[in-house]
Amino acid sequence: MGLLIIDAAKCKRDGFCVRDCPTTIIRMPEKGVPEIIPGGEAACLYCGHCVAVCPHDALSHERIPIAQSPSIREELRINEAQAAQFLRSRRSVRHFLDKPVENEKIRRLIETARYAPTGGNSQMVEWVVLNDKSRIKEIAGLTVNWLREIIKNPQVIAASPYLSLAVAAWDSGNDSVLRNAPALVIGIAPREAMNGLVDLTLALSYLDLFAPALDLGTCWAGLLQGAMLNSPAVKTAAGIPESYPHHYPMMLGYPEFKFHRLPERKAPKIVFA
Repeated sequence: MGLLIIDAAKCKRDGFCVRDCPTTIIRMPEKGVPEIIPGGEAACLYCGHCVAVCPHDALSHERIPIAQSPSIREELRINEAQAAQFLRSRRSVRHFLDKPVENEKIRRLIETARYAPTGGNSQMVEWVVLNDKSRIKEIAGLTVNWLREIIKNPQVIAASPYLSLAVAAWDSGNDSVLRNAPALVIGIAPREAMNGLVDLTLALSYLDLFAPALDLGTCWAGLLQGAMLNSPAVKTAAGIPESYPHHYPMMLGYPEFKFHRLPERKAPKIVFA
């Protein structure tokens, strides 16, 4: 038996699965139902397009069974205005309540984030979750130590004057690096993931956008990312294996404030070439 499981009684031979297969390994014989070309199984991306595109529920896949592929519910579709507000209302949160984030909520965020696209459907993004506040504080301190060294260079200060302000804020007792976040979620990908940084960034974006639905807020931890890229000690402290060069950290917690407006941003520069 091949990868495809076709219900011949439901199949209308419309060829949607054939035309939408990214690797063009499905064909429609003159008689019968869709099938994978000889040797095509090795090229299957297991993306599920063939299952998703069939309007007749006639096609299942050995690795992506239709029973585990729920139908899209029309009543849950959002309109243009809802989508625009949803995306525009996303904001970075830098003030968190002193309240731990439940592991179950973090798991739900990651379960949703795994549906983000990945290059070649490789799905190689993994996750490191830190929710021990003392350990997060230690990592923030190591990041500040790295900052102290790089701001000795006048060119660094000229390009990024806020870095010295971050160090000064830390010295005055304010966590300017990880903002006293109760949790830190780090998307990582191994060296063999050729599209690793893009893949994990997309997954973190899904997590970022889904977080408010669980009453949570996020902030991309750029200072820590810089430290992890340049200081093996910081990367090790964050629990990232040496063989994982692709990574990006995100702060997570319950926001102290709510936002009530949608501030305008710079107009985009667009060239239709």
